Amino acid sequence: MQNRRDSVTMDAVYTKPGYLFRRMQQIAVAIFVEECKAFELTPVQYAALVAIHSHPGIDATRLSAVIAFDRSTLGNVIERLEAKHLISRKPSAEDKRVKLLHLTRSGAALLRHIMPSVDRAQARMLQPLKPADRKTLLALLAQLVDLNNEASRVPLRAEDAFEHLGKASA
Repeated sequence: MQNRRDSVTMDAVYTKPGYLFRRMQQIAVAIFVEECKAFELTPVQYAALVAIHSHPGIDATRLSAVIAFDRSTLGNVIERLEAKHLISRKPSAEDKRVKLLHLTRSGAALLRHIMPSVDRAQARMLQPLKPADRKTLLALLAQLVDLNNEASRVPLRAEDAFEHLGKASA
């Protein structure tokens, strides 16, 4: 009779989706940071810049929903981007307590210049796979993320940005 503890191997970790997702996230961040080191941006800072570019005048709460990032942690991201003079915060005309986010000229220029590095990072992440497998992986990941969105501590709420844009044009 084999001891139960002896039958547990590292396969109980290494073969599980959660572990594999976490490892791929570590690898993805490492590749992004390496490819984009000249720009001194993290993947979350990059996502925030893209979202602010796509939704000028977005507030931090909606930005959090659009990039699916914890609101309290996002405050640090916004402070860093502002300290680097990549974004500006301006009070809302309707509610002075709400700060609206805009790219600065430096932020817009950085976003244009970083794109080739981001594209290289994304390609490197998938490079070991055959082209057909890359498409399959991305389709399955998109499906998993979509179907499990509500399980997240910060579900993606991209529609909040569109609601904001509707108010801005009214």
